[in-house]
Amino acid sequence: MKSIYVGNLPFTATEEEIRDLFSPYGTVHGVKLVSDRETGRPRGFGFVEMDDSAAASAISALNGKDVGGRSLRINEARERERTQRQDRNRY
Repeated sequence: MKSIYVGNLPFTATEEEIRDLFSPYGTVHGVKLVSDRETGRPRGFGFVEMDDSAAASAISALNGKDVGGRSLRINEARERERTQRQDRNRY
């Protein structure tokens, strides 16, 4: 299973809308839209989980697609690098 980064989303986008956008390319196992911790407002990006072959099809088909007047940036998600703060909290 692959995690797909979906950036430049309209702030009004819902998890259901994103699921509907990706579902023609295969089974969507999960959708997570990221919100600001302090304000709770959407940050304009999220992640979609799909099977490997479906993810590749969705990425090539949807990258650059206009949604709500915004051109989506879609690619395979990368692991977040650990910060010093995360390392400090680990011990």
